[in-house]
Amino acid sequence: MSTLMPAAVHWATLDEDARSALLRRPAQAAALEVEQTVRDIISRVRAEGDRAVLELCLEHDRASLNSLRVSPEELEASSDALSPEQRQAVTRAIANVRRFHEAQRPQPLRVETVPGVVCERLALPIDSVGLYVPAGSAPLPSSALMLAVPATLAGCRKVVLCSPPRRDGQLDPGVLFTARECGVTEIYKAGGAQAIAAMAYGTETIPKVDKIFGPGNAWVTAAKVQVAADPEGAAYDMPAGPSEVMVVADETADPDFVASDLLAQAEHSPDAQAVLVSTCPRLVTEVLGALEVQLDRLSRPGIVRAALANSRLVLVEDLETAITVANRYAPEHLILQVREPRRWLPGLRTAGSVFLGPWTPEAMGDYCSGTNHVLPTYGYARAHSGLSLGSFMREMTVQHMTADGLLGLGPTAVTLAMMEGLDAHAASVSARLDKLAGGIE
Repeated sequence: MSTLMPAAVHWATLDEDARSALLRRPAQAAALEVEQTVRDIISRVRAEGDRAVLELCLEHDRASLNSLRVSPEELEASSDALSPEQRQAVTRAIANVRRFHEAQRPQPLRVETVPGVVCERLALPIDSVGLYVPAGSAPLPSSALMLAVPATLAGCRKVVLCSPPRRDGQLDPGVLFTARECGVTEIYKAGGAQAIAAMAYGTETIPKVDKIFGPGNAWVTAAKVQVAADPEGAAYDMPAGPSEVMVVADETADPDFVASDLLAQAEHSPDAQAVLVSTCPRLVTEVLGALEVQLDRLSRPGIVRAALANSRLVLVEDLETAITVANRYAPEHLILQVREPRRWLPGLRTAGSVFLGPWTPEAMGDYCSGTNHVLPTYGYARAHSGLSLGSFMREMTVQHMTADGLLGLGPTAVTLAMMEGLDAHAASVSARLDKLAGGIE
């Protein structure tokens, strides 16, 4: 019997409390300590600016920097540091992600609600945005891609990118090349909560932005939440936690494919979570065997083992129940390796991103299929969407009335205002109606 994952649990045998406990994410360690540490870092960056960011970079990233901003020479050299195959992969992925996000461009809305009363809704880019690209246990050029493509497509006037430096004081060349190919050239060597604070409030070097985007660890997430709660700070993209996947599989699923998808998610971090929900006990046994075999080929076995220890195997009676479990868990990524996977799509309500069938590994969405991989985790998919072009835009309503329009609809506003006891509201309409009644337009 495999010891990689906890024993399979039969959903039908659990009461409601046990079901909730089974689908509960691993507790994020030392949450109160993280919040206080992040609060201290934010205060320090606000008070000391660049000096605090540089000192914290030395303390946390072990990098001694003379300058926070990536120079044009460093940006240019990133191309030479990659192979032709790597550069081609980046540019092809950018093209696919750009194509999908370009199709999301909102159209202006104009409605004449009654004669002479026109209401409009206009989409406008957010003026300035900050992109955070992690580089903890592994650099993530794919995150640079997923953030920079919609930011530049939306037309944001200022796009700033921060990423933690390596110990040699350089940023990952893949991140730099990807950002440059997307049109982002204002890049800074800063990571962790200090980077979020710098973008939220500004320093001598790093400009203040209106909204911050990007994944990160518990400290980064806590910093985004704290600065978003401050009117002087910056908004943030979405609440998130450790990465996660749920695979729903029936007897037709390939156990090697299922195992590979679980492992792909588990290698993100020790607190990542992989959940298999299956109608087939035989498949679960075969997946456990495949996990053992495939794990030996991986370069991050310690991280994978820690993540799998927090993962789940759930047996259900039928696929209807599996879909109920999926909606209850609200996974960041949901993979359907079942017969006729599209048949079950209408019943799904809460996943961040869905992958249908055996030939659609979740990793394709991570890199190059076209969808965005910045998604709500930790159950937030119940109420939040993944990143899109619209995330980098805000919508503004406009209204215009003719004199006839006001004559026709104005009395309604007066009546409603008086119902609320707001006579100044009513008077602002009545004054115009009186003018019109006197023949003055």
